[in-house]
Amino acid sequence: MKEGLEFAILTDEITRAWAGLTTKQYKGLKGLKKENLRDNMSNLELVLNMLAETATTEISEKREPKDLQQNKKVAREGGDIAGGARRKLEKRLGRSVVSKENFLPEKKKEIKNE
Repeated sequence: MKEGLEFAILTDEITRAWAGLTTKQYKGLKGLKKENLRDNMSNLELVLNMLAETATTEISEKREPKDLQQNKKVAREGGDIAGGARRKLEKRLGRSVVSKENFLPEKKKEIKNE
C-alpha cells in the first residue's frame, strides 16, 4: 500500500508542477470521476505530461533519491521543466494549454463506461 500511495503522491507533485493543478483538480476541471486523466488529455497536455514524467525519471536516475521527501523534490523539478515549457507555449499561443475539454473519442468512452 505504501508504494501505491507514494506513487500517487509523486504523480500529484509532477502534475502540480507542470499543470498548476493537483491531479484531483485536473480531473475535476475535465469533469472526470473514475475515468483515466491521461485518456482525456489533448496532444499538448499529453506531451507536457510525458516531458514532466521523463524529466523526473532522468533526474531521479542521476540523483538516486533515498526517501519520499527527496523523491518529491525530484518530482517537482521534473514537473517544473514541463511547466516552464507550458508557460512559454501558452504565452505564444495566447491561451491555456490545460483544458477542460476531454479528448477521448466517444467510442472509447462508451466502451470504458460499460
